[in-house]
Amino acid sequence: MNTPHASHSTLPSFDPSNMLSFDLETTSAQPFEARIVTSALVSITKAGAQPVEMLADPGVEIPASATAIHGITTEYAREHGLPHDKVLAETITSLQKGWQQGQAVIIYNAPYDLTVLRSQQPSFTVDGLVYDPFTIDKIKDPYRKGKRTLSDLCAHYEVQIGSAHEATADALAAARIAWKQIRIWPELATMSGEELMELQAVGYYESQIGLRNYFIGQGRDGASVNTSWPVQTQGD
Repeated sequence: MNTPHASHSTLPSFDPSNMLSFDLETTSAQPFEARIVTSALVSITKAGAQPVEMLADPGVEIPASATAIHGITTEYAREHGLPHDKVLAETITSLQKGWQQGQAVIIYNAPYDLTVLRSQQPSFTVDGLVYDPFTIDKIKDPYRKGKRTLSDLCAHYEVQIGSAHEATADALAAARIAWKQIRIWPELATMSGEELMELQAVGYYESQIGLRNYFIGQGRDGASVNTSWPVQTQGD
């Protein structure tokens, strides 16, 4: 199991009044091959929410299957998007700035989005607190039946999502879920940042190992079930 590390010696506890929520829409569901189509970062402080969304020209064809999810075509991205590498660099810079300011970065299913960044920029590192509402939900409510998509969790926690698979709307929805979760399980806010990261890494690992064993028991390939949080590694 790869446990997360951050360059800071001490991570701040999770503060729902100081969050940076982050979401990507991409060209592929496979994080090791996906390229960015839209990147949304919403800074949420006591002063309010400040969203920034960037459209990228991914430099490759956007498959019809991806367009069907987020609605952005290759032609539209080429005409209106910024260069992919510029969006990638500005996204990473914004995340690093948020961590430097003590913000918890909220990412629904963090191993996907952060792995996309790492795959596209191998020097990218996680340098602060990551809070993953998806992983927290599985840890805290493991036996609840049903799916755990972002839309499903919005319904469960009774929060608004707006336009699903629109990056800013998804980022805001993830932040709202995190806010609800911290009210339901206030002990999450009393943990140190390191403890909260460890909780998520271990919980994700145990959940994914269970899924891998289930697949193997069903005669399916379990090798594709990655166990690393918050960034996946190939071959894990």
